[in-house]
Amino acid sequence: MSGVVISGTGVYTPPDAVSNDALVESYNTYAQKWNAENTAAIEAGNLTAKDQSSAAFIEKASGIKSRYFMEGSGATDPDRMYPHAAEGASTDWEGTPVQVQMALAAAKEAIEEAGREGHDIDMVVFSSSVWERFFPSMAIELQNILGASGFALDMSMACSSATFGISTAVDAITSGMANKALVVTAEYVSPLVNFEDRDSHFIFGDAAVAMVLERETETKAENIFRINSRKLHTYFSTNIRSAFGSRVLLERDKVNHPIQRFQQNGRAVFKELLPKVIELVESHLQETGRKIEDFKRFWLHQANINMNVFATRKLLGQDPTQEDAPIILDEYGNTAGAGCMIAFHKHKADFKPGELGLICSFGASYSIGCIEVERL
Repeated sequence: MSGVVISGTGVYTPPDAVSNDALVESYNTYAQKWNAENTAAIEAGNLTAKDQSSAAFIEKASGIKSRYFMEGSGATDPDRMYPHAAEGASTDWEGTPVQVQMALAAAKEAIEEAGREGHDIDMVVFSSSVWERFFPSMAIELQNILGASGFALDMSMACSSATFGISTAVDAITSGMANKALVVTAEYVSPLVNFEDRDSHFIFGDAAVAMVLERETETKAENIFRINSRKLHTYFSTNIRSAFGSRVLLERDKVNHPIQRFQQNGRAVFKELLPKVIELVESHLQETGRKIEDFKRFWLHQANINMNVFATRKLLGQDPTQEDAPIILDEYGNTAGAGCMIAFHKHKADFKPGELGLICSFGASYSIGCIEVERL
């Protein structure tokens, strides 16, 4: 059985670019109005006044300068503070979900780069951290649109959705269950963001990424990366969470309540998760006999620049450069499971045959995925 390669990648970038300044202006206007309306409760100590935000605060805290939304006007309207339905979204719940449309755009680019057609694909993995629709399966709908054969499945592993999806596809191809797999991570996160919260309203952006995987001996593509090894790890934590799910149908008075939206204890995540990421990478290298200096590049999860710099500094023993560990979150924000593979897509073209790279995701639940790739 030959090795499995990533033979094509594609990215879909949503239409609305929203800067820190735009989010800050809307948030501060909203916060001032909220404070004024709740003055008595604030003075009585029953509520806490909302602090003002700034673009400088956001960039220092996260490294994010901008992000893309499928619809940005609602989130930047101080009288609304959440997105409108994206253009092309079905108004009767019967049409193709926005998330599938995002996935389709990224998939077409990946399939084209791989030199394939939709009907060549016989496995579709739709692996994302959030879900616009639970069933019918979005993976099967995408399979149907593409004219792919075989089987399709939906899965989720928070911000490690792409790496866990890739690993699942590798296993299927290696076992003979599939020949050519499409893994898509379409993150339509903006509806889940609490734009009324100073500490999290700036974090996420929408985007989709797709990867074609197939056997090394069967590929038609030129710029291919063999998956040499993989290591996955999970450890339960509630420090990153959203309570949204079927339970909202039982507690309808809590629909749009802050607990249904994204929440995190950022300091605890930094303290608890990053040591586990470093430990997993180091154990992966020990198992494969590699050394840090063997790798040309690290494509890391794009959540927070401080986390990425901390992790790569620990691994490299020096401050990382954009060449060592590319950052795309300044433009895209945190795109959840898609981030590391967007970085891979945008920063892989300069690899020469034989050069190695490491893809590493980490995030909610906690979940960590590490994949070694080699340019052939």
